Amino acid sequence: MNARFHALRLMRFGAIALGTLLPIAIPSFAATTGSAAPAAKKNLTFTRDIAPIFQAKCEECHRPGTAAPMALVTYEQVRPWAKSIRQRVLTRQMPPWHIDKNVGIQFFANDRSLSDDQISTIVGWVDAGAPAGDLKDMPAPKQWPGEDEWQLAKQLGQPELIIKSEPYTMPAKGQDVWWKPMNVVQLDEPRWVRAVEIRPASLAGRKITHHAVATLETDEPRKTAADDDDDATGMPNPGGILMEWAIGKQYDVYRENSGKLLKPGDRIRWDIHLHADGEQTRDHVELAVYLYPKGQEPKYKTILTNWGATPRGSRGLDIPPNSIFVTEAHHVLKQAARLENYQPHMHLRGKAMAMEAILPDGTSRVLNYVNNFNFNWMNNYIYTDESAPVLPKGTVIKITAWYDNTRANPNNPDPNQWVGQGDRTVDEMGHAWVNVTYLSEEDYNAWAAAHKPKRAPKNSAETAVAAGTAN
Repeated sequence: MNARFHALRLMRFGAIALGTLLPIAIPSFAATTGSAAPAAKKNLTFTRDIAPIFQAKCEECHRPGTAAPMALVTYEQVRPWAKSIRQRVLTRQMPPWHIDKNVGIQFFANDRSLSDDQISTIVGWVDAGAPAGDLKDMPAPKQWPGEDEWQLAKQLGQPELIIKSEPYTMPAKGQDVWWKPMNVVQLDEPRWVRAVEIRPASLAGRKITHHAVATLETDEPRKTAADDDDDATGMPNPGGILMEWAIGKQYDVYRENSGKLLKPGDRIRWDIHLHADGEQTRDHVELAVYLYPKGQEPKYKTILTNWGATPRGSRGLDIPPNSIFVTEAHHVLKQAARLENYQPHMHLRGKAMAMEAILPDGTSRVLNYVNNFNFNWMNNYIYTDESAPVLPKGTVIKITAWYDNTRANPNNPDPNQWVGQGDRTVDEMGHAWVNVTYLSEEDYNAWAAAHKPKRAPKNSAETAVAAGTAN
């Protein structure tokens, strides 16, 4: 069964955006796949119409010196791939953006998806023979950071602290490796973090690194209920995950007046998953830390939380051969909180994942639904300031994951194989990485009062929103 329609059959859908509860209708198949033919456009050229789109949406990955298989900067680079590009954008395979556009929150600070108009423009250009156009219409080349430059440097400057893991030499062939070195944070006084960026140090290293997790270990005792929330560290401390890198995610910038605390003597425990790619590679992972000015303490602490899709205490995943498999798990917010992002994480059989909020009054709504998960792109969907959902204490976060262990899944290495829980790429897992900013009841109540709907609610679901139970 297609995971999307299985999800739609099981769930009650709603969307949270800008303080309004919107009903969600089941979209047509054409709407969900992007296969409907767009309206034709005329007199389209690469220099005038296509190059600006590629600069905005494609060049971040498709430029010289990146891991992408081809550059898409000049007409000469693009033209041989025109028909393939048409198919990829029409089916919304590229740029990689796997959120269902008909379900849940749709406003993201890092949205790299193409609009319907941009898709129509690209398709119309290819169908017209992919004309080059006049060079005078070509936009100025876009300036991108070099391989050894930080992505955040353009907006935040250079980081105050760079933490480098010990290097590891990955052989050309061999089993997956989990490299777990440790660094001590070199600070003279406690400092608050406003942004972090993480990366394998070289392009070759990025090709063999599946993920890199930087866990913050601290000797500070737990102080609040939020410190007991799921953080996947297994550590008896409130440090939590400082940052997680995977293809499609590189940095976190915390919202105004929020961040994470680093103290002298804290430790960064790395978990770096490496896989062989046919060439011996030696590399390390680097973490850039951007700090608030000395003496400045943000009001809110943000915790990178691992919300699993498999219940605690269960035996983990047990996916039979040639089957569609579904799991779900529930996590209770012990304090009011704002969710800053949504990042599903699964492996090769992963097909779809939903994050749902079940409010204390019993109403529920899907915050987001990734209906076309792709293991090669661990997309991080960062909410805008206006769309980030704010939820009351006692809200249950429900994570549901769908796995496709059939021949219909093109990423499946062997549909006849049983698949269990594990860290290897050929094993499976399922969880959502979410930065959670915990709020005091006073601040939550003030937020709720400021976000009441402008008209009187007509039913109990809208009453829940009027009470400030969701953004």
